[in-house]
Amino acid sequence: GTRADAVDTQAAAAEDAEAPVESYEFQAEVGKVMDIIIHSLYSNRDVFLRELVSNAADACDKKRFLALTDGGMPTEPMKLRVWADKEARTLSIEDNGVGMQKAELIDNLGRIANSGTSNFLSKFDGKKDDLSLIGQFGVGFYAAFLVADKVEVVSRSFQRSEDEHSTWKWTSSGGSFTVEQASDDEILGDESGTRLVLHLKEGAEEYLDSDKLAELLTRYSEFITFPIELWREKVVQEEVPDDDAPPPTEGEAPKTKSVPRTVFDWEVMNKVKPIWLRNPDAVNSSEYTEFYRNTFRAYDEPLAV
Repeated sequence: GTRADAVDTQAAAAEDAEAPVESYEFQAEVGKVMDIIIHSLYSNRDVFLRELVSNAADACDKKRFLALTDGGMPTEPMKLRVWADKEARTLSIEDNGVGMQKAELIDNLGRIANSGTSNFLSKFDGKKDDLSLIGQFGVGFYAAFLVADKVEVVSRSFQRSEDEHSTWKWTSSGGSFTVEQASDDEILGDESGTRLVLHLKEGAEEYLDSDKLAELLTRYSEFITFPIELWREKVVQEEVPDDDAPPPTEGEAPKTKSVPRTVFDWEVMNKVKPIWLRNPDAVNSSEYTEFYRNTFRAYDEPLAV
């Protein structure tokens, strides 16, 4: 609260105001992948959520691994959070996993094509094919554009150095993307993490419905070990004084009535124990097959169960 603090705050604000917004073109192959997805007529758009949740869980896994290998420092408990804002027409998916540095945002989300990118193009270019396979090619992030016409990614890296600005924001509506500084409080984690904000297309309103999201998250989270929390609307019954009831007689408690009230709260979607923590006798072959396909993003049958 000192004058010096106020000057520091003003200086920081001025520095932020001068921080440039940098624009980039997508690498050509990545741009083609985006085009295919943006203009896709693929009807099962639900897969976007599977891909983004899977990526978020991978980020938590990477952070756990890094924390163990870099001297075994325990990290904050990791989790994923999903919530919809009906007024803003946005769906947010965030994690407090490993996060990305500025260069990683630029490279991983647009400037460097991986081997899967060209494989994806050779399979899907010009075809209205089954995009449910998208995760196999390492381009699952772009599935966000099945339902969104603008995507923002705010990220802070677990591996950042102390002297660099720590939180960055990537934004794209297709075609090109921008990168700029972001404020640290936009991240779920104290240490690191990533938040995706999807600005939903016309016709994608179903993904603002918490019941629809709960159904998808329950389906796609079965093999994810980190808690996935959904900001969910619930109706609870509340006891309130009944003004219409006759006045209580002496010694009698006032009459109450039960009225419905809407509340919001975080609800954990993946309450079922992962398959490897359950008694093998209680796991059937179809559950093993589903686990194999989800874990390895495979689409065939396992060789043996």
